[in-house]
Amino acid sequence: MIKGKVYITGAGPGDPSLLTLRAAELLRSADVIIYDRLVDPEVLKSARDRAIIVYAGKKTGDKWIQKKINALMLSEAKKGRMVVRLKGGDPMIFGRGGEEAEFLRRNQIDFEIVPGVTSALAGPALAGIPLTHRMLSSSLLITTGQEASSKRKKSVDWRLLARAADTLVILMGARSFPETAAELVSGGLSPNTPVAVIEWAATKRQRTRLFTLGALADGAGDEIAPPSVIVVGRVASLAKRLDWFRVDGKTTLKNARPASAGANRTSA
Repeated sequence: MIKGKVYITGAGPGDPSLLTLRAAELLRSADVIIYDRLVDPEVLKSARDRAIIVYAGKKTGDKWIQKKINALMLSEAKKGRMVVRLKGGDPMIFGRGGEEAEFLRRNQIDFEIVPGVTSALAGPALAGIPLTHRMLSSSLLITTGQEASSKRKKSVDWRLLARAADTLVILMGARSFPETAAELVSGGLSPNTPVAVIEWAATKRQRTRLFTLGALADGAGDEIAPPSVIVVGRVASLAKRLDWFRVDGKTTLKNARPASAGANRTSA
């Protein structure tokens, strides 16, 4: 029996032009593409006509769960097919790419990991925020704001992280950020610390909003909604004069996609 191969592939942060050349090559050759909610549907237009394209959204209310995705990857690979498991951003940064790779290895399925441009880096860059800066930030820490509910013990200690790096980038933390901000202040960060919230990075709805940590701790950011990239640190204030993405209210990336709650194209 000829076994196929699974390519755990990053689709980038949103704009189709930020897809890597390797990812684009694989999409043109794939027999099966299994894609997540934040993947731009425009990216899928490069798939060949006979490709099987499956939406595996995993947003709140989606019926797709990780076990079902794993089973699909396994069954298609066992049929000898080339499978592209397409994930938003980079598959190895809060994308469960590592878990899927472990599953494939346990089941003796060949795989390749194809890095993508993560929103943790792209979002701030598009907003004109240098995450490192010779005068303002010599260290960077990327963390999640939402840990798995199945974990017995939470590993993100916000009071400890408050002084761990000059710049913090937080993904999946929009809904809980008022509480997070209060913990960071308790950990020693000044309430005047600048915070930038980049909503819908690399889409036509991208918007950067500036706060202070103290204001957010007091509830100023209650209306912040995902997907958002949150930057905490002095570099966040540079968005005031370096945000190049929007000029006169319009995006300057010609290919930026409209934001959507999820793609609906599915064939199997």
